Amino acid sequence: MPLTLTAGLLAAGATVVVLPKFEMNDLLLAIAKYKVSYFPLVPPILVAMVNHADQIKKHYDLSSLRTVLSGGAPLGKELIEGFVEKFPNVVIMQGYGLTESTAIGASTDCLEESRRYGTAGLLSPSIEAKIVDPESGKALGVNQTDGWLKTGDVCYIDEDGFLFVVDRLKELIKYKGYQVPPAELEALLLTHPEVADVAVIPFPDKEVGQFPMAYVVKKAGSNLSENEVMDFVAKQVAPYKKIRRVAFIDSVPKNASGKILRKDLINMATSSSKL
Repeated sequence: MPLTLTAGLLAAGATVVVLPKFEMNDLLLAIAKYKVSYFPLVPPILVAMVNHADQIKKHYDLSSLRTVLSGGAPLGKELIEGFVEKFPNVVIMQGYGLTESTAIGASTDCLEESRRYGTAGLLSPSIEAKIVDPESGKALGVNQTDGWLKTGDVCYIDEDGFLFVVDRLKELIKYKGYQVPPAELEALLLTHPEVADVAVIPFPDKEVGQFPMAYVVKKAGSNLSENEVMDFVAKQVAPYKKIRRVAFIDSVPKNASGKILRKDLINMATSSSKL
């Protein structure tokens, strides 16, 4: 949890529960023990809660939970709807901010705003933002993606002032000059009934530059094949966004806060291809 968010909650008189590292069991036990009502998290934790909702509700008391605030990466529509279905009494919201800005730049402050799928919300009070072309620095109009503080995020603001974060500029996959956001493909793959978790990375290629590769965690008992994964995506995206390589793993590597460690997966993929 960002220090600024923690300090703000403490200043408001809230009790803050901090864990030394991310362990799902410890996290859920802490929610039950301390009657946590407000839970900031990152999308991979949300994925785990949706995929294992029945077991979680059976073994852990989450009745105190009222609100979750997701940040760190964009949420797909399917994931939001899945969470609302599994946890109907919990309001899900999204937020966007940077440690460098010492503030939350935008957030969805109510359920109505959070239902505008994909948005990080309206700009917070006293916050200004400008969307610029990453090459020329020229300011862009509404509904154009990529300032004063260069965040490295690919964003756009719509005609109603809502900020949408598409992906990290440094994580975009460059396929024949096209830009492919890994988060978009991850959100799509998570809708597959046999996929428990997934991470998409750029795989280097001499002819096209990079192409999307997926590391997939299958649900228990699944016989999902590499071709089935690629076909599932290919039917729903433009040709340049297709998954062209698949590997199955037991779990997606993540840091202490639950964010995907893409660099580790990239190193794993490039190392194995050289063998």
